[in-house]
Amino acid sequence: MDIVIAILAIIAGIIGIVGSILPALPGPPVSWVGMLLLYFWGGTDGKGEEMSLSLLLIWLGIVIAVSILDYLIPAYLTKVTGGTKYAERGAIAGLIIGMFFIPPFGMIIGSFLGAFLSELYYADKNKQEAFKSAMGSFWGFLLGTGIKLIACMVMMYYIIVYI
Repeated sequence: MDIVIAILAIIAGIIGIVGSILPALPGPPVSWVGMLLLYFWGGTDGKGEEMSLSLLLIWLGIVIAVSILDYLIPAYLTKVTGGTKYAERGAIAGLIIGMFFIPPFGMIIGSFLGAFLSELYYADKNKQEAFKSAMGSFWGFLLGTGIKLIACMVMMYYIIVYI
């Protein structure tokens, strides 16, 4: 049973990292579930010490904060750069379409192009304004994804340490 729990925890960590990039999977919460499995299983580090409840709860707080920031940062940066809801929606649509073309570069380019074209055609902005809005949406996406990715990678580190 110990091996099964360890494998499930590692799978949760990997899915969490992938979910940090793909919009369909909730990355940080899945990685945290991997840590939770090890906590209840009694995983220990190299010194034989079990994972503490404090560590688990601190990471729960980080996961909640990162999940909230992932929604707020792109919207805020899009708004600051003069973007509309069209830029946000276009960025998400471009991201999803880009997943099928040379990931992860297709997702990044798709996110930017989706925001740019949406602002250009739906918000009826000129090219310069649409580009500025698309850059805000693009940087918001990158920052949100980066924060999630870093959090999941650190949680994966803890999963490996406590196996």
